[in-house]
Amino acid sequence: MARIVCKFGGSSVADHTQFLKIKKILQGNSKRTVVVPSAPGKRHGGEAKLTDLLYLCHDMAQKKLSLDGPFTLIRDRYLDIETQLNLNAGMAATLDTFRIEIENGATRDFVASRGEYLCGVLMAAFLGAEFVDPKDTVFFDKTGRIDPKTYDVLGARMADETKLYVMPGFYGVDVKGQIKTFSRGGSDISGAIAARAVKCEVYENWTDVSGLLMADPRIVENPHPLDEVSYREIRELSYMGASVFHDEAIAPVREVGIPINIRNTNRPEDPGTRIVAHLPEVTKYDIAGVAGKKNFSMFSLEKNMMNKEVGFARKVLGVFEGRGVSIEHCPSSIDSISVVVSSEEIGDKTEAILEDIRRILEPDTLDVQHDISLLAVVGEGMTHQIGIAAKVFTALRDAEVNVRIIDQGASELNIIIGVDNKDYAKAIRALYSVMMTPNPAYRPA
Repeated sequence: MARIVCKFGGSSVADHTQFLKIKKILQGNSKRTVVVPSAPGKRHGGEAKLTDLLYLCHDMAQKKLSLDGPFTLIRDRYLDIETQLNLNAGMAATLDTFRIEIENGATRDFVASRGEYLCGVLMAAFLGAEFVDPKDTVFFDKTGRIDPKTYDVLGARMADETKLYVMPGFYGVDVKGQIKTFSRGGSDISGAIAARAVKCEVYENWTDVSGLLMADPRIVENPHPLDEVSYREIRELSYMGASVFHDEAIAPVREVGIPINIRNTNRPEDPGTRIVAHLPEVTKYDIAGVAGKKNFSMFSLEKNMMNKEVGFARKVLGVFEGRGVSIEHCPSSIDSISVVVSSEEIGDKTEAILEDIRRILEPDTLDVQHDISLLAVVGEGMTHQIGIAAKVFTALRDAEVNVRIIDQGASELNIIIGVDNKDYAKAIRALYSVMMTPNPAYRPA
């Protein structure tokens, strides 16, 4: 039987009512046999995140301060779920032991990992599932990456297709056998690892939204949801600031071609967004989405016969490397080159970089401009359509947005546009509106 791995985010396990929804979702499809929960999320805006409380407990223990305040909040959350679900999972005793472990000097990663661990214990008890502890099945190598043996060990541990398994997200063990956590949001990575380990049919990522949107809803009113998007498009949108799936959470399943389905725990009837390896040649829209980030700086220099000076571009980029600044984009022409970098990363290095360029490159002119936003129009469908660039720049002209930068990669997967920060929202809305005409040649599968 083909299987489905279900990862449930913090909002999906926030309280006992969400646990009930999860049980109903699992009952709706017998292929859903592996559950990966996060730590319980916030129930309302004023509540502290459990993981933040756990980190606070660790820090206070290191200073020999009383944990009463934050630990009581943690304890109450788990005991409330256990009580409301009429479970007897031994939470009180487990939490008492955990507090002693914190006070006795447990590592920061161990303390943080208990958010998911305790939720997993409750979830397994509630579902009558077999609990799988990542400390026995998920391994980091000496570089901090996932050791490939994880897939074999975890796959063997969850080999029985007739059983229901619960594996907490967010952590594994390092080469010394110590608990090690992923970066924040790491339960998505755990879910992808489990999906690959059991060679599942699809990796369902359950959250509080019905899939991905084609633009930021804080800027564009009611943007269209994405029915289907490719791994490549997701990477581009994520890089340009869209709130989409984390790169590390895609890699384990992308490498073996397992699709991801982003679903809404509170609206399980919605199909959500599928992330797949390959899209059909003709897609519903020419683009997957419009995304962007603000606050970049652009260093521009001109020098006559620059193209004849061997190593000129290398020397320019070397200036930024020498100052520890990474490059975002580097548009150029025959006698000029521009370097676009994050203003935050530049910090107070602007004058030092300008002086280095003058001394090493001896440019004819040199200028730096701040407060620039980068926008990306992303879509594999653009490669098959004539006139996309014309649509983009006509829309910006009609919106009276001045374009400062134009850059398109060799893959033709995206068009990068630089505009003034003040025009950022206006440009996003203009680009989105002109790209939302369905492709007349599109035929649903």
